[in-house]
Amino acid sequence: MQLNLLEVIHTPADSLDHQDSLIEAERIKRLVAIHGSPLLILDCNAVRRQYRALQQALPGVQLHYALKPLPHADVVTTLMEEGACFDLATNGEVDLVASLGVAPTNTIHTHPIKRDSDIRHALGFGCNTLVFDNQDELLKFVPYRDQVKLLLRVSFRSLATKVDLSKKFGCRPEDALSLLAQAAELGICVTGLSFHVGSQALDPSKHVEAIRACGEIIRQAAELGLPSLNTVDIGGGFPVDYVEPVLPIDTFCAPIRAALATLPAGTRLLAEPGRFIAAPAMTAVATVMGKAQREGKWWYYLDDGVYGSYSGILFDHTHYPIDSLNFFGERQPCVLAGPTCDSIDVIEENILLPELHNGDLIIGRMMGAYTSATATEFNFFRKASIVVINQTHNQDCAVVPLSA
Repeated sequence: MQLNLLEVIHTPADSLDHQDSLIEAERIKRLVAIHGSPLLILDCNAVRRQYRALQQALPGVQLHYALKPLPHADVVTTLMEEGACFDLATNGEVDLVASLGVAPTNTIHTHPIKRDSDIRHALGFGCNTLVFDNQDELLKFVPYRDQVKLLLRVSFRSLATKVDLSKKFGCRPEDALSLLAQAAELGICVTGLSFHVGSQALDPSKHVEAIRACGEIIRQAAELGLPSLNTVDIGGGFPVDYVEPVLPIDTFCAPIRAALATLPAGTRLLAEPGRFIAAPAMTAVATVMGKAQREGKWWYYLDDGVYGSYSGILFDHTHYPIDSLNFFGERQPCVLAGPTCDSIDVIEENILLPELHNGDLIIGRMMGAYTSATATEFNFFRKASIVVINQTHNQDCAVVPLSA
């Protein structure tokens, strides 16, 4: 069988043909020889594949890619070609999509807490769908009540997710009606409800619970004679495979589709996928820069670590599928450490790898979400450069430093 670069990186070593694995290893080595190390390989085909899979799993739901996990121009451009919309949260994200020609009508701004200048910046771009979750935030929109269409974010706590976003944002469901009534009194247009159950949800039950609760709030608001709510934004949280497998996306979304069908006819449905689209799209390549025996175990020091592309270990509570480019040889427990002079900079403490040597390459899979976006240059170790492959608008590979 003949595999392309990203297919081999995402395929277990024991299922690869020996000759194919050697060919692909040479391709990766050539990329490192051209662009240096550490390196991140961004595959636009993976972006397309993930977007289409979620679109098929959630028919009738308008997908707004959340820029936060991977705010890269080629990701935005690729998704524009797919007909995607975008979820923005900061002035920088507004500026990025504006510079790439995204239509303001294809964006929403979902940060629940904003400065007045943030509101003006979004409106100046032309994005007029914004979010609030409390009375103080609602009052910020009084000067702009003739321009905005707001969504009220409701909190649904989920301790089963990797990151419980409802801990920080969202009103209690029982407070929603009073906030909607206050908005009506102030003459501020609220068109719907939003929620985000958290990142990397392992089952869809919290999505289902939240959708049903939103449906009840919509019905109660209508009974009270409040302005009609015609939009529900179900946020993100759709899971991807890291070290442990998760439900296939169509299976995960099946009960969500059923719950959405119970909402009032004609309800506009939105979602904010971030990780699901971004995570599989990027692969990390790091180089062994030193090794040492400590307490009977090899320590391998890489030119990338938790202050760099593996920052998601700290910030996102995630561990990634990691292997050496040399798949073969007897494997022993070892430690992978980053390059900085900080003892916390350890990627894996008990990973099984063949014996490595200086200059050997380590591959990290599923490295698109919350990795490069949260990387630093602590200790003056430079961030990985990104090599972009499989763009339709530019078939040549382009290298982009993360600091650019």
